[in-house]
Amino acid sequence: MRRTACGLFAVLGCATHHPLAATLEARLAPCLACHGENGQSATPETPSLGAQTAPYLLIQIFLFREKLRTFELMNDAVAGLSDADLSAFADAIAKLPAPQPPADSADAARLGRGRDLVHKYRCNFCHGANLAGGDNVPRIATQREDFLVKALREYKSNVRPGYDAAMADVLQPVTDAEIADLAYFAARQP
Repeated sequence: MRRTACGLFAVLGCATHHPLAATLEARLAPCLACHGENGQSATPETPSLGAQTAPYLLIQIFLFREKLRTFELMNDAVAGLSDADLSAFADAIAKLPAPQPPADSADAARLGRGRDLVHKYRCNFCHGANLAGGDNVPRIATQREDFLVKALREYKSNVRPGYDAAMADVLQPVTDAEIADLAYFAARQP
């Protein structure tokens, strides 16, 4: 139901992408309805965008606009945005605060396994020692755990092609249990 509500709001909100829309905030409202006004998504399997870098966000919005990355809701939401719009949206969203890690008591064994896997598969090489990303590499620290699992599985199966093949290649030897532990660990990093 929540995904349907987000979809309806995003499609109806596309009218706010019109160049005559009063403010950038009004134009961003449909985006933040699903991705979180405070940078933290409450929508299952929908990424939190707080503290993502503007270059990474710009690339993703561009890929959706050009339908090089397909997810109908997003493709429709950004259809017709100009390059200047894409830049303004990416810059504004990048200013949102980083999401908070889950409030639950973390399982020390899973955290340890996840930490070891980050080093084993060199996630920290691209995503940084603190998994905060940089430039065109996404922040995965404090990302929604369910979204990370979904994204990693999609990269591995090549359902979600990246703008380069690195993620699909890196994930080939990673088991599903390891994906779960990697996502668990990353979601709990400040």
